[in-house]
Amino acid sequence: MKSPKADAYQKIAQAIEYITTSHLSQPNLDEIANHLEMSSFHFQRLFSEWAGISPKKFLQFISLGHAKHLLKNNSVSLFDTAFEVGLSGTGRLHDLFVNIEKMTPGDYKNGGESLQISYSISDTLFGKVLIASTGKGICYLAFISSEEIAIADLKKEYPKAHLFIHVDTHIEKVKHFFDNNLSSLGKINLHLKGTDFQLKVWEALLKIPKGQAETYGNIAERLDSPQASRAVGTAVGSNPIAYIIPCHRVIKSTGITGEYMWGATRKKAILGWESSF
Repeated sequence: MKSPKADAYQKIAQAIEYITTSHLSQPNLDEIANHLEMSSFHFQRLFSEWAGISPKKFLQFISLGHAKHLLKNNSVSLFDTAFEVGLSGTGRLHDLFVNIEKMTPGDYKNGGESLQISYSISDTLFGKVLIASTGKGICYLAFISSEEIAIADLKKEYPKAHLFIHVDTHIEKVKHFFDNNLSSLGKINLHLKGTDFQLKVWEALLKIPKGQAETYGNIAERLDSPQASRAVGTAVGSNPIAYIIPCHRVIKSTGITGEYMWGATRKKAILGWESSF
């Protein structure tokens, strides 16, 4: 069954896009609701159901000032941040252990000729996703707007693999992850193709806590490659696993959130939602 929160995302994205382009005028609730052709009451209720907090509170988290705050104060715990903004606690935080297994050189070079890849389309808080698994683990996860284009993109990644629709245990875990059904989630396995440097960058992304952000330069320094900011950016941009490998938590040193493979508006939405709990 389709999630009401997934249905709400398109309206939320429109609101965030409007706020981003109109931030200098600081639009109020009525102005945003009018832009969406909704009543203020309906918009307030819809937004609060999606984000868990009011639009006004959420907007504080997608502002440039908050991004800079994250960069300057990433030693502050998320619990303290939640307390400062008046939340009762850290809400939906959870501990997630993600294990990355590298594909064999053969699989990497031959386009996955020997791989059987199952995939499924699912609704999430931030829109539809395509989830794919080799059986050893999740190999691909992308936010999508068209199922046909999404499947074509997956085929480009693994042109010689056999693709079929099926929900295996790895895909089921990811669906539980997006639903915040974490009681029996266990470990999420990822089965990825990439260079050694890419894998190191993706592992570094997994260490960025929810509700915090890092710059490309900071990640390069953590990898003992302080001159490799551009290479880090390229590796971040080639991340094949949306959201679980949190490339959305990497922003520019100026505090600007920057681009995102699955849309800059979606990146702002995810960062704001994560920071609000």
